[in-house]
This record gives sequence, C-alpha cells and structure tokens, in this order.
Amino acid sequence: MANNVIAATGRRKEATARVEIKEGNGEFIVGGKSIGDYLKRQTLVNHAQEPLVRSELLDNLTITGKCRGGGLSGQAGALRLAVARALVARDPELRPLMRQFGLMTRDAREVERKKYGQPKARKRFQYSKR
Repeated sequence: MANNVIAATGRRKEATARVEIKEGNGEFIVGGKSIGDYLKRQTLVNHAQEPLVRSELLDNLTITGKCRGGGLSGQAGALRLAVARALVARDPELRPLMRQFGLMTRDAREVERKKYGQPKARKRFQYSKR
C-alpha cells in the first residue's frame, strides 16, 4: 500500500471497524477524535489498545480508524480485532503472540432475538397458578 500503510477490518456484535497503521508517534485517532474522546471510558480504551500493549508498539505506530454500527463496547472490540490483524499483516512473527492472548479470534457472540409470548429473549411473564 501507499507509503507503508497497512489496513485491516474487525467486527464485534453489530459494530465494524476499519483501521490503518503506519510508523508514527503513538497517536490513535478514531472518527477524527483521539481514542479517549471517542470511546469515553478508560476500560474500553484499554480494551482497544490491548494488541499494541501486548506487542509493545504503543508509542511507535500511528493508527487511524473509523467505526460503524453498534455501541461503544462493540466498537472497542471491533477496533481491537482490526488493530491485531493489522499488526500481524505488518509483522507475521507477532501472530503466535496475538493468538496466545486471544486477540486474533473474532468474538462471535450476538444478541439473542426476542421470542413471541415473552417479554425478552429468555425472560418469561409471571406464572399464575390460580
């Protein structure tokens, strides 16, 4: 790709994230904002940055991303997968490390659909014997 930019896509729940990584100074920009301003909660920021922390590349790369769909938690998970995939595309030797921490696996859990005759997916209306 142009001037050593590597792109990757990640998904989680209903969210999709697309990231590009290149050599830089450790900036992580999502949707034109810093990752802290975008995801709002520090736990979500840590979740999205985990591949960078595990590979010790947090201060060496500049990452720009876009997210669509879902909520903040799903978007953080999608960013995490996209960053891990981009890092492996940049350096295939990181793959065993990423797999060891479960960063290359797409979390396939989705919201269960609501069933008719019930208030939610599994919750039942109160049973009355008399």
